[in-house]
Amino acid sequence: MSTEVRVPTLGESVTEATVATWFKKPGDSVAVDEMLCELETDKVTVEVPSPVAGILSEIVAAEGDTVGVDALLAQISEGGADSAKAEAKPEKSDVDQAAKAEDVPTTAGAGTPSDGGTGTVNAGPEETRPRDPEDAPSAQKLMAEKGIDRDAVTATGKDGRVMKEDVLKSLSQPKAETPKATPRAPTSADQADREERVKMTRLRQTIAKRLKDSQNTAAMLTTYNEVDMTAVMDLRNEYKDLFLKKHGVKLGFMSFFTKACIHALHEVPEVNAEIDGTDVVYKNYVNMGIAAGTPTGLVVPVLKDADQMSFAGIEKAIAAMGGKARDGKLSMADMQGGTFTISNGGVYGSLMSSPILNPPQSGILGMHKIQDRPMAINGEVVIRPMMYLALSYDHRIVDGKGAVTFLVRVKEALEDPRRLLMDL
Repeated sequence: MSTEVRVPTLGESVTEATVATWFKKPGDSVAVDEMLCELETDKVTVEVPSPVAGILSEIVAAEGDTVGVDALLAQISEGGADSAKAEAKPEKSDVDQAAKAEDVPTTAGAGTPSDGGTGTVNAGPEETRPRDPEDAPSAQKLMAEKGIDRDAVTATGKDGRVMKEDVLKSLSQPKAETPKATPRAPTSADQADREERVKMTRLRQTIAKRLKDSQNTAAMLTTYNEVDMTAVMDLRNEYKDLFLKKHGVKLGFMSFFTKACIHALHEVPEVNAEIDGTDVVYKNYVNMGIAAGTPTGLVVPVLKDADQMSFAGIEKAIAAMGGKARDGKLSMADMQGGTFTISNGGVYGSLMSSPILNPPQSGILGMHKIQDRPMAINGEVVIRPMMYLALSYDHRIVDGKGAVTFLVRVKEALEDPRRLLMDL
């Protein structure tokens, strides 16, 4: 039985690609999901995996050929799948072999905004220590040819994979002096055997590098406020059963915060903007990043055009993204294009923290634990469910007035949700 390998969907407005590299030749054994070739478009490099295990019987589109979406690339003869899985081992460069040698189990897990992450949705407990994802073969080859340290490249591929365009981008950037790492404090002999050294996963290394780059690049500042959650909690309790019955999804707090942030972003558009060189790019749409904690690290799936969604649409989209994050099925498209991010450290018990910007975005809202506190209202001390809010912003384009105004508008919308209906 023969299976066709065709050009996958290349992305919006992209209709053709060039076959850049074949990693296999006719007669080679291939395993399921083993990379067969890479396609280059004017925007990205696309990897084409094998849909089945078997033998690559024919290559239809050679390197350098231009192919359209769904064009035939190759034929795979199925059969001997088990042996194909065992035998299919792509040729390894020195860099690939070194990377494999470094692959060890890790215990990286989801963090909170206070430790430099942007965790919000707990996507499930960690059961096994994940293996590092393997970088794109073309990226490995280019790094070996140019003598580039893998840790010097910011990975954008799925699960922290380094893609060819990541290496090219690294080459185009001016080299900066790398600060020397702070040496470890000496460990006494009686304690050394109780330590465990674990290699950071590629995803964890990417998270660390991106967040540090954010600190080094943006003029980051954080402003705080607190919100009385009484109105939101009362409204949610009143309608949650009817909401679940009609829409098939639970009414959570995240849809209220998403709507409140969208409301505030319309009034303070610079928080929904980004810097591109000497230009400021204002976004007339809202792609809301909802940070999620997974067993392998923090990811930020994006709700595209969230400003066009209803409460039910937001809750359904968050539930779907949370399920994909939990199952490790988030694609790069799911995590790209965000214009603003919401981070909920409250699910982990955080009372207050300063979230770090998710570059190139200019703002991120940190939610925290709801806690009963005594409040002075109309001359009386009453107990109210209160939450601290933190807005971290890029002071290069967002002034203090704009940041404070944004946070006050979020507070007002949450304390009186009717404002969201009347656009006040």
